Amino acid sequence: MKPARVSGGRRLRFEIFRYNPEDPRSTPHMQDFELDDAPYMSLFLALNMIREQQDPSLQFDFACRSAICGSCGMMVNGRPALGCRTLTSDLPDVIRLHPLPVFKLIGDLSVDTGTWFREMVEKSEAWIHTDKVFDPEAVEERMDDDLAQAIYEGERCIECGCCVASCGAANVNESFAGPAGLNRIARFMMDPRDQRSDADWFEVVATAEGVFGCIGMMACHDVCPKELPLLEVYAYLRRKSLAAAFNRS
Repeated sequence: MKPARVSGGRRLRFEIFRYNPEDPRSTPHMQDFELDDAPYMSLFLALNMIREQQDPSLQFDFACRSAICGSCGMMVNGRPALGCRTLTSDLPDVIRLHPLPVFKLIGDLSVDTGTWFREMVEKSEAWIHTDKVFDPEAVEERMDDDLAQAIYEGERCIECGCCVASCGAANVNESFAGPAGLNRIARFMMDPRDQRSDADWFEVVATAEGVFGCIGMMACHDVCPKELPLLEVYAYLRRKSLAAAFNRS
């Protein structure tokens, strides 16, 4: 990450989406706040200052502050990003903040990503399927280093929802697995401990709700804060799906 520029007394205006769906008196609107910029100030720090000094009712999510938990995803001037990784020095004087689309709104900038990800995992059964009985005394199974690295790449997803929010298909089709879902499916397809066949996976991924529902915008690849190789993931899924289709025919 490049060093932050010294603000030089710059005054920032934050235009923040406000709405509490649990309050019948609340209506969606934008509310303005102002702050003096400061060196190395992130959106996470700015929002905390606004909540502590100006409006304690402001809702937004955070936990780790280190781009690990994925809680602070939001739309920053129309682009999904993590609040903890976004420096105000890299943004214009007017900063517009909205909640991530696709996910259920809790209030203001806070959305429920957990329910979406749980439903995605349950629908795709994205866990290891095996008939082997667990033996705590058994020697750990080994796998090829390159394969282990490829699986690890998929595991680096922090489920922040930025890729899902940027996805054109996910925004219009609530049944679409989404970039994060496809990434998780690919991770288990590669895992040699999973005993599902290509034909089994074909039923999961080779549909309009799976990899062939992707419309190719690849905004997910552009906004992923962990820079996951989503282009390679989709290519892998398409190759495996086509191979399974030819085998079936």
